[in-house]
Amino acid sequence: MGAVRERGRALGRLGSLSPVARLLVVSQLLFNVGFYLVVPYLAGHLADDLGLAGWVIGLVLGLRTFSQQGLFVVGGTLTDRYGPKPSILAGCAVRVAGFVVLAFASSLPAVLAGVVLVGVAGALFSPAVEASLARETDPDRRAGVFSVFAVCGEIGAVTGPLLGVVLAGQFRAACLAGAALFTAIGIMHARLLPRLPAEHRAEPVLAGWREVVRNRVFLVFAAGYSAYLVSYNQLYLALPVELNRVGADPRTLGLLFALASTLIIFGQLPVSALGRRLLGRSGALVAGFVLIGLAFAVVALRPPGVTGAVAFVVLLVVGEMLAVPQAKELVPALAGERRLGTYFGVLASAGGVAVLVGSTISGALLEHGRVAWVVLALLPLAGACVLTALTRLGAFSETPKGRK
Repeated sequence: MGAVRERGRALGRLGSLSPVARLLVVSQLLFNVGFYLVVPYLAGHLADDLGLAGWVIGLVLGLRTFSQQGLFVVGGTLTDRYGPKPSILAGCAVRVAGFVVLAFASSLPAVLAGVVLVGVAGALFSPAVEASLARETDPDRRAGVFSVFAVCGEIGAVTGPLLGVVLAGQFRAACLAGAALFTAIGIMHARLLPRLPAEHRAEPVLAGWREVVRNRVFLVFAAGYSAYLVSYNQLYLALPVELNRVGADPRTLGLLFALASTLIIFGQLPVSALGRRLLGRSGALVAGFVLIGLAFAVVALRPPGVTGAVAFVVLLVVGEMLAVPQAKELVPALAGERRLGTYFGVLASAGGVAVLVGSTISGALLEHGRVAWVVLALLPLAGACVLTALTRLGAFSETPKGRK
């Protein structure tokens, strides 16, 4: 009953948002339906249908993430310059193209073209959505609103993999279904999303990049936070490898993605609130990274069957629920409430660079078994150390405008 009440509170908070903020939150739900309908099954398609080696699959998945997360700074800059609506509409169109290319790709170059298009699309619309949501929300409500954002996004994320289970073994059909959904999303935004003013239209395009580069505290924060993105990306790379190692049913992957999404739907609000109340903002952030490290450590111990995979998903997701809303709340504060598109873009781009390198390395290491999981466990723990150091230096206790 408590979980049901929390989900009701989430929906109640959704109703209290402004019309623009409500549309942005619902957009995240729909984006995730289309994304998770396809991407969780990409590694299996590349291995089983195209016969690619493990390191090549790691490179492909890392390139997909890099072309999205790594180029967030470009999408964020375009949002600051031209406003969110053009970026969101362009992103929807590019993702449709990417899914169509993947549907018919039969060679590595074609696959690379498809994943790059899918990633670039996210780089266009995601920073526009996040920056606009931050702008539409009072600073003292941001952590709660981003928690609702996560809950609604995960409602989409649990729907996507389940639809993928229905289309299991029909990767082309899944891609075309995703393309049709993003076409509908683009039409919805063209009709309903107002053309919001650009915050920095009259300023030089690169002015925002120079401002961010001078904000050393934010850059260190972004470097530490990038460990989360590398770790979360292992749901698409390391988790399928582990399931294959223990001889799990092919449908188990979709069910574990559904488990992850269900945990967030029912647990995001209470876990985030409890962590904030007991540990404070920075304490909850660091604790989340520690739990993510423990998720990989559990699999390194090699428990029997799918037990390790289930424990991995649960610990990883709980760590995410603790850390991510606190981190998203810190971005506008560390940015001095300026150039939010660029700042959110740089945060994701730092993670994208890390994911490109990390996925290629982990894709190769996974062929050697347990050592990969030990290395992957150390990465979020290193991120926790960076965030702890910033906390002790007082970086999160006060965040005046223009802090360097």
